[in-house]
Amino acid sequence: MQDYEESVLFLGSWGPFQRRIFFVLSLACVPCGYNILSVIFLLASPPHHCNIPAHSNLSQEWIQAIIPVEVAGQPEKSSCSRYELDLVRNLSAFGVSPNWLQNQSASESRPEALLSQLKREACRDGWNYSTEHFQSTVVTEFDLVCSDQWKQPLTSLVYFLGGLSGCFISGLISDRFGRKPVLFGSIAVLSIFSSAVALAPSWPVFTVLFFMLGLGQIASYIAVFVLGSEILVGSSRILFSSLGQPFVYVSSMMLLPGTAYLVRSWRHLSLIMAVPGLACIPLWWLVPESPRWLLSRGRLQEAELLLRSAALENQVEAPPVIFLPPKAEKSATHQAESVSFLDLLKTANIRHITLKLWLIWFSMSASYFGLSFSMSTLYGNPFLNYFLFTAVELPAYFASWLAARSFPRRLSFIGFSLLGALALLFIQGTMKSYPTLTMSLVLLGKFGILAGNGVMYIYTGELSPTVIRNTAMSSCAMFSRVGSSVSPYLLEMAEFNKLLPWITLGALSLLGVLLCIFLPETFRQPLPDTIEQMPVMQWFACPWACKTALKEEEKIAKKQTPSIEIIYTTCL
Repeated sequence: MQDYEESVLFLGSWGPFQRRIFFVLSLACVPCGYNILSVIFLLASPPHHCNIPAHSNLSQEWIQAIIPVEVAGQPEKSSCSRYELDLVRNLSAFGVSPNWLQNQSASESRPEALLSQLKREACRDGWNYSTEHFQSTVVTEFDLVCSDQWKQPLTSLVYFLGGLSGCFISGLISDRFGRKPVLFGSIAVLSIFSSAVALAPSWPVFTVLFFMLGLGQIASYIAVFVLGSEILVGSSRILFSSLGQPFVYVSSMMLLPGTAYLVRSWRHLSLIMAVPGLACIPLWWLVPESPRWLLSRGRLQEAELLLRSAALENQVEAPPVIFLPPKAEKSATHQAESVSFLDLLKTANIRHITLKLWLIWFSMSASYFGLSFSMSTLYGNPFLNYFLFTAVELPAYFASWLAARSFPRRLSFIGFSLLGALALLFIQGTMKSYPTLTMSLVLLGKFGILAGNGVMYIYTGELSPTVIRNTAMSSCAMFSRVGSSVSPYLLEMAEFNKLLPWITLGALSLLGVLLCIFLPETFRQPLPDTIEQMPVMQWFACPWACKTALKEEEKIAKKQTPSIEIIYTTCL
């Protein structure tokens, strides 16, 4: 069977067929972009303090004084304690005034009580929450604060674990049953459970439904990416994967803070989050199955029929024979049935590449989501902060597209990620005294991480063979979900040192840089269709090791797929 990209040259790069696929698949990633960071608004924790019942019969000065003031930087009212209500009620009834300062002399006309000597108690009557930014959130409705504050990061963890499970399940299903069913199945899961979340009567029910919502989120993005990468070729594929899809994805993310600003009830916001998925249902009839996947399954007739339809739409003449006759079909079918998740660890070459990609995706995701959650610790309006943090992704993905067009993948990723890592590490010198410079460094750090992230998506797709590409991408996305699951707990490190989360984020970005050094280059090389066509790992100044690995892989290739040309990019 001849190379796929050589077989579809007659279609051109930018005919009506390619433009339709580009536009439709870009729209298909709107639901996942709109939902990805909904956790920030659904689980927002507004300022709060203990509720004082209206029937407490306290004087106005004791109502003002019953909440202790804690001095940690700037004086703030305690969020989780109050002075004992029965004691304060008695002091108020006897006309005793509150005294804040220990060295303040008592009034001659009225007795005074020194507040620092009064006993405290927990918030037995609930909490009062600020409604400045949010009318209601999951935190305020189910009181996930103080002794139950541990439920906040756990809920985020469950959401991202749902994404991890979705990546694993969808990858296996996609490589066996096709890209298209997984894409629209995951979009359906997003819409159904986004609506169901709005009806959750309790925190445990909400958490279970939130897990299912996460199940479809990243799976739909991966399916869109793989489908577009496999249908499109040449410059249209690079433009779609590095610019088209990310731009629509980020634009849909930027709609969320505006929606959350207008709709400040978390239940109403959850219902609205289901709308983009429902709007994508008609796209089913406009999106074809991946011809590369059809070929990998040995379904040559279906792949050829699809390409002839594309040729008719592009008004070009298809060659009489696009693919080789069914002689190669048995071999392709046999190989497709034998490929599984374990094949990612089968040979030394693919194992080394896979393990490094897993760690890189873990570090990228932990850095990205750690930054997203850390924005709540920065000064300013949360809706504006979220918008700025999202808007910076547009130039980041544009930069990754420019780099993908002209520069090697490895060099591009290392350059962007190193920029982001250094920006985050410099924050420790500006956070206390220069808030504007700190915000600029945070935005620069996110720019570098996101630009590197965009390059890594393309890089991983080019390293992975067609027969197991969706499984490989999904396995990487699984490790990215592990990283995102860890990210909410990075904020807890601030209790030991406020700069520790930022140092950790910078160190994780540096880890990705170091691992990428040892990956093979794929710039301007054909996509591998089989595991044997994967590029060989490269080590520093070690050409003999590269040649040895090449010979080993060629021996395997000759035994399994003698009709397919073996192309290795690194050792040429």
